[in-house]
Amino acid sequence: MSRSTGGVVAAVVVAAVLLLAGVSKLARPTGWRAESAGMGVAWPLARLVPYVETALGALLLVQLQRHIAAWCAVALFVAFTALLGARLAQGQRPPCACFGSLSAKPIGPAHLARNAVFISVAVAAALL
Repeated sequence: MSRSTGGVVAAVVVAAVLLLAGVSKLARPTGWRAESAGMGVAWPLARLVPYVETALGALLLVQLQRHIAAWCAVALFVAFTALLGARLAQGQRPPCACFGSLSAKPIGPAHLARNAVFISVAVAAALL
């Protein structure tokens, strides 16, 4: 697989993750509001998250400004990971709001590991 092909494949994987996350939140706005509050995120910021996820996912899927969109996805995943880590460090384990109603399991170390994989794939999409 060439570098370029690897970057495209990585971008499509990240796109799928972001689109699933964004659309699942948009499908249940009331649930997303409660879940984001449980994570300690102010609603004015949380209300933007599904739109950002969906927009970045769409850009990556169609390969429009792939490298820039992938770096934005890296930043988003790092922010999400920092939030999860902060909640865990505080001894809190609210339900994961990562994929809307598809992820109601309380947060834990596995979420950090999963996000590390997402970050790695997004970096590959940005660099390759």
